[in-house]
Amino acid sequence: MNKNMTSNTGSLFSKLQKTTSSMGLIMTAAIWGFAFVIVKDSLAHIGAVWMVAFRFTIAAVLLALCCVKKFSKLTATYWKHGAATGLFLCAGYITQTIGCNYTTAGKNAFLTTIYVILIPLFCWPLYKKRPHSYVFIAALLSVTGIGLLALNNADGSLFTMNKGDMLTLVCGVFYALHIISTAHCNRKDDPLLLTVLQFAFTSAFSWLCAPIIDGPLPVQGLCTPQVVLSMLYLGMFSTLVGFVLQNVCLKYVPPALASLFLSLESVFGVLFSTLLLQEHLTLRMIAGCVLIFCAIVLAEVVPNIKR
Repeated sequence: MNKNMTSNTGSLFSKLQKTTSSMGLIMTAAIWGFAFVIVKDSLAHIGAVWMVAFRFTIAAVLLALCCVKKFSKLTATYWKHGAATGLFLCAGYITQTIGCNYTTAGKNAFLTTIYVILIPLFCWPLYKKRPHSYVFIAALLSVTGIGLLALNNADGSLFTMNKGDMLTLVCGVFYALHIISTAHCNRKDDPLLLTVLQFAFTSAFSWLCAPIIDGPLPVQGLCTPQVVLSMLYLGMFSTLVGFVLQNVCLKYVPPALASLFLSLESVFGVLFSTLLLQEHLTLRMIAGCVLIFCAIVLAEVVPNIKR
């Protein structure tokens, strides 16, 4: 009787962990989706690169305080890995944030997800591992979706892509490289320490680039309560809490489900931008979003289910 009770209690606790972690991943996707609205709304007051610098400085300082006892493990290899992965992360966020200045938050959210398709394609020559056939179908769907979503002009003509959409697609390339390099470094490194260094180097690179790309420090913008709250949200929630929630919850949720939940980031991005920024989606753009989301599921979720 006691064994049965213990078994039932353990099973219930395991289900509770999985349910809670699943909700945590959905919350992470919502936090990141809402960040697109925050970024778009704040770009009128602060430059894109300055924004990246401030959000990652906040995240780096807070995360460093949480794991200061681990600093004794730092070696030259950690610093090299942190600099390399941080460079890709910085390039990804800068191109994404600048891109958001020239396109809608909703399109920015969906076009960013191209990294999901690119990761297995980039890993093919690097690790001599041919992607699953689903990935090639997903790539075709994704390219078609991108065409429907981004290839249009102000007059409604096709085959013209604006600068913001192009930069967002470039950001997807850097995100893919960041994830691949981080996964490689995490085989030997402490993930938390590596994350701290990534945040720190992303912050440092952004501080170096901001005066060149955006000009002088936007003191007037930083005195605006809206900008202060936006930077706190992006630094504390979108960057720090989002990354921590993702890493913790991934431990208890099967990869297929986790991939599906996290891919909802793009859906939340469009939803929040439509509701809060009154961005307009045409039927063609909606069709593009649907195709891109199907491509994400096909490339990320289906292979995990098969495994």
